[in-house]
Amino acid sequence: MSNKYIVFVCTGNTCRSPMAQALAQDIFKANDIDIAAYSAGISAFGSSPASKNALTIMVEEGLDLSGHKSQPISPKLLNDAALILAMTAGHLTMVKSICQNINAFTLMEYANNAKKDITDPFGGDLDTYRATAKQIKELLMLCVEKFAGLTEL
Repeated sequence: MSNKYIVFVCTGNTCRSPMAQALAQDIFKANDIDIAAYSAGISAFGSSPASKNALTIMVEEGLDLSGHKSQPISPKLLNDAALILAMTAGHLTMVKSICQNINAFTLMEYANNAKKDITDPFGGDLDTYRATAKQIKELLMLCVEKFAGLTEL
């Protein structure tokens, strides 16, 4: 793992955080940002694939989640990250209970200072997943300059 990386955190690491990871990697590549993206879940069981609908929606974006395997958050993963972006305030609380002195926010807070959660699409239809992916992508695009600044740390 690169020592310059961002971790996206959700619950099971099968929907929101893997989509955020894939979308971020694509945005980093398009904007020549030299930082890696990873994802993990606060309640993830190791090696679960991305959900079927997450796979489908990422294919629509031209991205491939077929090799994704879920992983739980760990102190090492969190402590070594340049930035942790959680999908909800609850995820952020859990992250901060494991590692206190880290650079961690909700994605919504980091992007535009809003105190809202990104809704879990798990169990929803393709339109639900599509809306979640669109929201995540829009928030990530708001952060491009901040992400570029992380490479200078």
